[in-house]
Amino acid sequence: MATYAGAGKKLQSERAVRVLRSRILSGEFGPDTHISETAAAEMMGISRTPTREALAQLVDEGLLDRTSSGRCTVRSFSADDVIDAIELRGVLEGTIVRLAAERGPSRDDFDRCMELADLIDIALGDAEPEIDFERYADLNAEFHRTLIGLSGSVTLRREAERAYRMPLASPSAFLQSQEHLVPVRRSLYVAQAQHRALLDAIAAREGARAEMLAREHARLARQNLDALMQSEDRHVHDIPGLSMLAGTPQVNTKGRTQ
Repeated sequence: MATYAGAGKKLQSERAVRVLRSRILSGEFGPDTHISETAAAEMMGISRTPTREALAQLVDEGLLDRTSSGRCTVRSFSADDVIDAIELRGVLEGTIVRLAAERGPSRDDFDRCMELADLIDIALGDAEPEIDFERYADLNAEFHRTLIGLSGSVTLRREAERAYRMPLASPSAFLQSQEHLVPVRRSLYVAQAQHRALLDAIAAREGARAEMLAREHARLARQNLDALMQSEDRHVHDIPGLSMLAGTPQVNTKGRTQ
């Protein structure tokens, strides 16, 4: 009975993390919003214990700040914070692919990456007007989720997954609803060429080259950030985490948890 109850609370905590993370990244809970344990528990219809655990995880992920009095508030990020997160992602992915090249990659994960690269070619088509943008975004996300398993390191995979959860640092952060931006569309072909080069370097056991390519690949997100910030139509509602960027107009919502 105790084991069953513990499992139930774990599931509630995981659900609470997903719900709260989604509302934060969507901008429903904007920067500096106080998310109280009691109000959040009532909102989701669960007890305070799993809610407390969920808030603690979101603090650990960097989406919430905890004050000296224990209050949890939604963080805001500067452009430099986002750039640092993108750089960190590049460092982690670079280390993973270097180790994969030096040690030999997980064969199942490597084969899946090759399959995904072939599918991405199809999604891109031969020219910009032919891009299946939504399909590309899904395949790209899966490619990177598979890529970070290539070294076989549970530690590095966990840290990369954590970096992906930082606002605007995930491999597909700038792909949602941004197909109207020409620089973003053009960057997809560069990214795919880098995907192929990365896999070739790993297969050839060229660790240093694979690491360099992974870090350059992550920096494409920096270029897409610049293109997005220069656009007059930023689609705040459609880009998870953009509302947390300082200076971005916030979503007007009645669902703030005080």
